[in-house]
Amino acid sequence: MPHFRLETNVSKSKVTPELLKKISAAVAKTLGKPESYVVVTIVPDQLMTWGGDDKPCGTATLMSIGCLGVEQNKKHAAVLYPLLKKELGIPDDRLYITFSDQSSSNVGYTGTTFQTILG
Repeated sequence: MPHFRLETNVSKSKVTPELLKKISAAVAKTLGKPESYVVVTIVPDQLMTWGGDDKPCGTATLMSIGCLGVEQNKKHAAVLYPLLKKELGIPDDRLYITFSDQSSSNVGYTGTTFQTILG
């Protein structure tokens, strides 16, 4: 159910299957969720500026059912920002991450919702 989506002006050539796997593992670990549920989407090559220039930047969303909140989000940010800086060259001050805590009834899977699956 967790989904990490990044839209960035970084080139597609930097988005490798290995990178997607690293981000997937990091998301699963920081949220304490099974990686089998984690989805990672990177949308590269976006026409994007930050502060009027086109140096590497991005916007991201981390959606999860639970495991998000004031203190938890600080922990997640501390995991994701360094990873994206190291792997994609996106500086901490050129990336926003929006944390989206969804109720189990608002996330569908296998023809039903997680409310039904999780009880």
